[in-house]
Amino acid sequence: MRIIAGSARGRRLFAPGSRGGGLAIRPTADRAREALFNIIGWHFVEGARVLDLFAGTGALGLEALSRGALAAVFVDSSAFALDLIQKNIIACGFSDRAHVIRHDLLKGLFFWRKAGGRGQATDVPSEPTAFDLVFLDPPYRQGLCQALLSGLQEQGTIGCGAIVVFEDDSTQTLPEAVGALRLFDQRAYGDTGFWFYENTLGGEPNDKL
Repeated sequence: MRIIAGSARGRRLFAPGSRGGGLAIRPTADRAREALFNIIGWHFVEGARVLDLFAGTGALGLEALSRGALAAVFVDSSAFALDLIQKNIIACGFSDRAHVIRHDLLKGLFFWRKAGGRGQATDVPSEPTAFDLVFLDPPYRQGLCQALLSGLQEQGTIGCGAIVVFEDDSTQTLPEAVGALRLFDQRAYGDTGFWFYENTLGGEPNDKL
């Protein structure tokens, strides 16, 4: 595992391995991650506020930071994963732009009350804010898309024109729309599938796409 492009290009990341909590973490392969960011585009990532949910190793959020994202919040419930994320943040030199929160997202998306926990960045508020780019990588084949995308909107977590990338098994069928979120692209890389949603709240297309 490594950072593909940007200021931390080539930086190797700590991987979960096959022992203990590592068995429950499924990192997005470098090739798939590179393709994902090629679809989103550099121009969209630069200056974006990023939310990495079910963050695992933190590779997606860290890739965004490397490509110029303003700040990233990483959320996971596993202590093993949080330790990996913290190590990778330090390895990449992003401690001033990264904030890590421990929360079980399967029990609800309101994690801000925990924001005073293990964070680094000082510009990430302790109350809900609108993110520009959200990554969701929950357990595969659990039918979680509808509930999680609805929850993001209910919490006011995504801004108008934001992109939400949902990762699931490539054989799954995900909805064309959930509330104001509209599917605009879908890609498969082996058993990994990415669904790209845009928040159309307000009715204006995102001119960064």
